[in-house]
Parts: sequence; structure tokens; C-alpha cells
Amino acid sequence: MPDLIEQLRQIVGAPHVLTEGDLSAWEQDWRRRVHGKALAVVRPASTQEVAAVVKACAAAGAPMVPQGGNTGLSVGSTPDTSGREVVLSLTRMNAVRALDTDNLTLTVEAGCILQNVQEAAEKAGLLFPLSLAAEGSCTIGGNLGTNAGGTQVVRYGNTRDLCLGLEVVTPQGEVWDGLRGLRKDNTGYDLRDLFIGSEGTLGVITAATLKLYPRPAAQLTAWAAVSSMEQAVRLLALAHQHLGAGLTGFEVMGRFALQLVDKHMPQLRVPFIDQDGVPYAVLLENSDSESEDHARARFEALLETAFEAGCVQDAVVAENIAQAQQLWHIRESIPLAQAEEGLNIKHDISVPISRIPAFVAHTDALLAREIPGVRLVNFGHLGDGNLHYNVQAPEGGDAKAFLREQEDRVNHLVYEAVAEHGGSFSAEHGVGALKTDKLARYQSPVALSMMRAIKQALDPQNLMNPGRVLAMPENS
Repeated sequence: MPDLIEQLRQIVGAPHVLTEGDLSAWEQDWRRRVHGKALAVVRPASTQEVAAVVKACAAAGAPMVPQGGNTGLSVGSTPDTSGREVVLSLTRMNAVRALDTDNLTLTVEAGCILQNVQEAAEKAGLLFPLSLAAEGSCTIGGNLGTNAGGTQVVRYGNTRDLCLGLEVVTPQGEVWDGLRGLRKDNTGYDLRDLFIGSEGTLGVITAATLKLYPRPAAQLTAWAAVSSMEQAVRLLALAHQHLGAGLTGFEVMGRFALQLVDKHMPQLRVPFIDQDGVPYAVLLENSDSESEDHARARFEALLETAFEAGCVQDAVVAENIAQAQQLWHIRESIPLAQAEEGLNIKHDISVPISRIPAFVAHTDALLAREIPGVRLVNFGHLGDGNLHYNVQAPEGGDAKAFLREQEDRVNHLVYEAVAEHGGSFSAEHGVGALKTDKLARYQSPVALSMMRAIKQALDPQNLMNPGRVLAMPENS
């Protein structure tokens, strides 16, 4: 499509339409599982340029793939191999447009890196609480597109809960300005929530108005050793009772996951790793609006009750910010340590918290029986019911062969168990291109029909991130 390429160059400038050279930063997914081929990588610098690019692509019938930091885990923003799709990279749109300290809002463009959003809030003495491992490279547009979760969902919710308004370019190239920053606005259908979590299949998010919060006066972190998943769930209930809204993080980590960190990153010094009979560790965070003394007193009361109830076998409370960061660094290093161990089968699942112990016991036994020697890397956000229930090849086995030969079978076993326990196969990573068949299997026919009706109404040409999230009929 040489005519389209020339149009795009006129819209955004020739240096920002990439068609040759090494485009792997845009054409390869973060996990390096897929390498596509784009017609072009286009990097607009404004909402008006995005709208013009979308209009040109729509007129030419060229599919578009919106992309932020390209850190997704479900291949939702990587082009396919057809060479027909235009990658719409929003990283040049990284401005902070407005800060309203009275309204506790921050309006930013979609290409803003999450860490920069956090820092902009911090400079104003406020807090933007979304936090996840990729925050140094992921963008707020991608976070909104996938409704990202992270480590503080138990207190502040997913990205959806942190957004008050959006600016979106429709598949026809029109601009919807919904950046008013209102906490109450019941004027028809909630278009904001329609686009959040849609993974770029309904339009292009170009800016957002985000909620800010007062910074806590104190923040304390503890690492607790627990004897079972049941005891971890009991500890969570006690934490809610003692800390209330002060409970901002509650992570669970299986022993093997931590052994991988200890093996590949021994300098991190994982607490209690040498203690036998401690299959799980819990990382808790308490944020207090009053004082550190008040926070510490509540934290100590929680741990004392937990010891008496038999929930906790051992515990350590960070004495300062550096120690707290070290504990969180251990938790965030699990995916890196697992990658060092070799290719693995990843799952991002959610199960009602009350049913997690039964799910884990059932699925652990099932996989051990079906695939002898398989190793389970189970960790995640127990506070909101989200586990990263990953599966590693047997020790000494061929990891590539294991992935190739066992991935479909393992996924089927795990996802069937998730469904039996009332859960979801996708908690915070999105559906992308990897799990469209799972959506068709595990969503109800009524839900799929409504989703397809929405997609057809907003994107009748099926040009906006086609083949991701929702499989559309050929004649759509």
C-alpha cells in the first residue's frame, strides 16, 4: 500500500513512519514468543495525528494494532505475520496535560510511562497507586487497554477503578473527549468502562484523567512464613480485620518460586528459605494515614493474633524503606528467576479467595499425576484472588520440548480446574491473541453475542486490532 504509506508520512512526518530495518521492538512480543511483520510502524505525536492516521488506514482498509510499551503477556499488541497491519505506537504521546490537586486528578497522554505518572503525582505530594513489575516501561494507555492490576488492587482496585475519564479515537477517526474527571456522571452508557479492558479492539485510548490519593503517613511491610494456603487465606482475613483499608498489599509466594529466586539471585537473601515445612510465604503491606507508630502498633497486633491462631510460623517486619524495597524486590524477581530456569507455561488466573486452597490442592495433585515431575511456580496477588499459577518442566528436562508438547494439555487441565472453582482464565494480563479460543470456550454464548454486537457496532470493518480478544465471524 504505497499510497497509504505516503499519506502516513505526510501526517506524522517521514521519520516517524518505519518500514525498514530492525523493527523487533514493535514486531516482537515481550516474552519473545511471537515475531510479526508490520506494514509500517507509525508514531503520532498528538490526538489529531492519531485521528488522521486512523482515518487514512480505515479508508485504505488497513488493520491497526495500537501499542504502548509492548510489555503485554498475551500478544495483544504485536502485529501478525501478514505484513498488512499498521502498528500505531503511542510512545511519543507522553505529556502530562493537567494536574488538579483540589479534584485529586492527573490528566496524561496514553504514552506516559507508568513510573513517570507515579512520579508526577509524587511531586505534587500525592499518590497514583497503580504498581506492577513493568512500571518502568509499560504505558498508561496499555494499562488501561488491559485493565492492569498489580500489587495494590486489594486497596485501590484495578486500573479501571483509577480512571475517571478518557479521550479516545474511534475506528472511524473521530475523537471522543471524555476527560471531565467527574466521580459522578450518570448521563447514558458508561463509554469509559467500555474502552477500558478492550485491548484496543474498539478504539485508541489517547489520554486519561486518573484518580490521585493522599500519600500515606507511614508504610510498613512484613514477610510471613505460613504452613499452607488455607493459613494464608486465614491470615488475609485477620489482616482485613486489623488493618481495614490500610491493607494495601497481600502477596503469596510458593516455596519453589522462592527457591528459584534463591538459586538464580542468591544476593537477594530470601527470608526463611532454609526452613523446612514452610510451603508458602506472604508479603503484607500496611499503609497508615496517621503515623508510623500507629501503623506499627496495628501491624504488631495483627502478627501477634496470627501467631496465636497458628496462621504464621515466622515473620519479619522491615525496619526501614530500604528493607521494604528489598522484600518487594524478591517478590518481583520471581518471573525473572523463572525465566532463568527455562521456558515455562504461564497462567494469569483468578479464583474466589475462599476457593483458592481447594483449587490449588486439586490442581497441584492433578498436574503431578498427569505429568510426573512437573514443577509448579505458584505466586500472586492473593489479596484480590489473582494467582500466577505457572508450570515449569521437570528438572533436567528439555524446556522447549516441554512447552511445545505440553502447553495445550497443561492449559486445558488448569483452565478446566479454574472453571470448576468459579474462576477466570484471565485476571490482569488480558486475552490478546493467545487466549481468544479460551474466551470462546469459557464465556457464555449470551456474553459473546453481546461482545460481538458491540464490536460490530463500533468497528464494522473489523480493522481495530482484529484477531485479538474476540474472534469475529468471517462475514463481519
